[in-house]
Amino acid sequence: MEIDPGGGISSSSGLNDEFLELALSAQGAIGWTFSFADHRITWTPGLDALLGMSGAANEALQARLAELIEPWTVAAETTTQWQDLDLEQPITTADGGTRLLHFHARPFGDWRASGLIGLVREVTDQHRDRQALADLASRYRLLVELSPEAICVHQNGIIKYANAAMSTIVGAESSEELLGRPVADFVAPNSIAEMHERIRSLTTAGTATPRAQADLRRVDGAPVPVELVAVHTTWEGHPAVQVIGRDVTAQKAGEAALRYQAALVQHVNNAIIATSRDGVVTSWNPAAETVYGMPADQALGRHVATLVGAPLRPGALIAGGGVTEAVHRHQDGSALIIRISAAEMDSGYVLVCADETARRQAEQDFATVVAALDEGVVVMGRTGVVESANPAAERITGVSAAEIVGTSPASWPLADESGVTLRPEEHPSVMPRQTGKPENSRVVRVDRPDGRKTWLRVTCSPLNPQDRPPHKVVASFTDITESRAARERLEHEATHDPLTGLANRTLVLRHLEGSRRRARPTAVLFIDLDNFKRINDSLGHGTGDEVLRITGERLVRATPGGALVGRLGGDEFVVLVDGESDHAMLRRLVQRLLAALTEPVRVQCRQLHVNGSIGVVLVGTGDTRSGMDLLRDADVAMYQAKAQGGGRCAFFDVDLRERVQRHMVLEQDLRHAVPNDELWVAYQPVVDLRGDRMVAVEGLLRWSHPLHGTVSPGEFIPLAEESDLIIPIGAHMLRLATRQIAAERERHDLDLHLNANLSPRQLEDPDLLDHVQHALADSGLPAHALCLEITENAIMQDPTAATRILTALRELGIFLAIDDFGTGYSSLAQLRRLPVDILKIDQTFVTDLGTCDEVEVIVAGIVAMSHAVGLDVVAEGIETATQLAIIRDLGCDQGQGYHLGKPYPIGELFPAPADRR
Repeated sequence: MEIDPGGGISSSSGLNDEFLELALSAQGAIGWTFSFADHRITWTPGLDALLGMSGAANEALQARLAELIEPWTVAAETTTQWQDLDLEQPITTADGGTRLLHFHARPFGDWRASGLIGLVREVTDQHRDRQALADLASRYRLLVELSPEAICVHQNGIIKYANAAMSTIVGAESSEELLGRPVADFVAPNSIAEMHERIRSLTTAGTATPRAQADLRRVDGAPVPVELVAVHTTWEGHPAVQVIGRDVTAQKAGEAALRYQAALVQHVNNAIIATSRDGVVTSWNPAAETVYGMPADQALGRHVATLVGAPLRPGALIAGGGVTEAVHRHQDGSALIIRISAAEMDSGYVLVCADETARRQAEQDFATVVAALDEGVVVMGRTGVVESANPAAERITGVSAAEIVGTSPASWPLADESGVTLRPEEHPSVMPRQTGKPENSRVVRVDRPDGRKTWLRVTCSPLNPQDRPPHKVVASFTDITESRAARERLEHEATHDPLTGLANRTLVLRHLEGSRRRARPTAVLFIDLDNFKRINDSLGHGTGDEVLRITGERLVRATPGGALVGRLGGDEFVVLVDGESDHAMLRRLVQRLLAALTEPVRVQCRQLHVNGSIGVVLVGTGDTRSGMDLLRDADVAMYQAKAQGGGRCAFFDVDLRERVQRHMVLEQDLRHAVPNDELWVAYQPVVDLRGDRMVAVEGLLRWSHPLHGTVSPGEFIPLAEESDLIIPIGAHMLRLATRQIAAERERHDLDLHLNANLSPRQLEDPDLLDHVQHALADSGLPAHALCLEITENAIMQDPTAATRILTALRELGIFLAIDDFGTGYSSLAQLRRLPVDILKIDQTFVTDLGTCDEVEVIVAGIVAMSHAVGLDVVAEGIETATQLAIIRDLGCDQGQGYHLGKPYPIGELFPAPADRR
């Protein structure tokens, strides 16, 4: 499929004559051809806009055009050669509108017809105009031929005959429903007396009453105003009364419709001119004002020929067929190409004048368009010698038109996509020239004179398919060198990990889905490096990246040929082995992989040791799990191996599946935990180490499950994080805790602070500020009595965004704390730029106090530097008196831990007075 860049046909071809003849009978058209031999469709530019598919791909345009002309593809083969075909098709545009397209075509070729050639143009407005005129004519015809007046004959007051109009007026389903019934049944009570008076006035046959107004009564009892005449007649030889009436309501509606049709005439795009018998203008619509530049008040009463600037005799035009084309003049003297259609009226003639000037100008400009195309175009004669080339062809090939013309494409150095040089008989133009069949979108490489190798997408088509071979051929081509290279780069980048060069998650999932479709057994090995985080934290991400790259190389060397090795992200790798389900073989493969991982890694003059945990999933031929499901199950098995100590593998089995199912059940139950009042808050004291008094409590969320009892926060908090339930749960916890602590502060007159944790997901919640403000307002807790704790990892994920939200929170008057300091990638220098007040040292440092001098030095440094930048320091996880003594000596401001107080329900932390004895 292609758009003929040269206007479709050369000026000397017979087909161009056909196009011209069809174009003369159309307006605003797009040319097209259809070949019965290979169903090839070509068209001229503008089809996408005409079909309401601007910017659509050629394949989409071809499919839509083929669908629209489908009624002809069989019928046209049986028509007489050169018999014109017409078809109108409605289409729906991208914006939901409707257009009407007119297809005008005729067969071409030998007596069996080689195909169709035609034009398509939009006739929405013309169709509307024609319909309006047809409706107007139909109403006049109905008034003359099928009078809407109701006719009823009654004898001795009984209806003997009623026409369809009569039954319609009174709302009967048929005329038979009226026969034999008293005529008074269908006359409104207020008109019965007048009816009898009219009947009495009819004394002799043939006499008629004057027209009078009356009200009939419909079957449903509703009155109908009518205008009627009563005539003395006979029925079956006996005197009778014939009533002729019409519904006045319908008459008024008809008059309104006529006014509407007249308004349509005023709004059509074509000039509509009415003249008298001698050519004097009696009507000049707004379109005529636009086309000819003459206001209606100046045109009325003048001869039409003087207004259009050319001889125009409507009577002679009708005698010659009623349609012609002529050159008229605008009032400014410019030439207009007008297609004129004439029709006769009782009082004169009506002329419909369509302005074809723009179409003709477009045809003249078409050759200029070809010269301006970015697509190279060359035309080859029957002998295969180039006859013309456009400027784009010169630019793409690096050869001037003078050098291209007169050469044979067979002499051009072309190669196929694999780089093999094409033989002369394999060139894209050879088959179209010999057989007339097009060569579409063939990719070849041409060697330019400057040494550059350029990739082209070439389409070659016969210039005139109905000619006998050898054919003249038009070849169009575009330079796809950059797009081809970019596509290859993008495809590789989209499916491979940039650090290791291994398959990424996208390619891994694609491979898994492909294996499923091929019904092949597959083994999925999910690999995660053990304690890799320590390398990143201690030696930096540069060293970590080098370890990951070396790990990827070792996994590739340790896997059998045909296996796919990928990196899913971070320190997670995967190995896919197709056609393998034997446990023993897979265990041997796992041992090879683990052995490869445990080999020492030397990076930056350091010898490092890594290990890994591997989860294995076997995929049978009937397995219905998706690729994502398989990776999830392999990940579950990997975590099982890691839980067993790492450096080993675990196969996904029923027990693991049950744990996964528990995971899913708990996640679903967690969605109902808030409305079912299953979540509550425990409070752990935070003690001022200088005065040994409780100054704050940290709210810790707890879950009392109705079936499983107390669910560990370590189990349900990650569930809430993964499912985004942490946002509504966190908001609920904040409301509950602020309300409880506010009540205890007031009851015991305490200056007690509430510490509440914010998860990384909550930090990303756009409604976080609203949640905090509402919690404070509803509970009455002062803003300065609330401290929100955020882990340093959550902040370092996006420091800029974190700073913005923390600043907004700080402006509310609340305090902010960095929780679990020392477990992430931040530094005090980074934290100094954040609007925080408190730093909480992670309990992993506190645990080693008293047993490791280095840890004591680190904690002392953290305390000193925190104080230097104005931060208070809280030590978490104090579980022994020794740890408390060291923490106090190191200058920590506050502490919390089981040694100072466990988390308690609010009632135990603040017992009622009766419970204190």
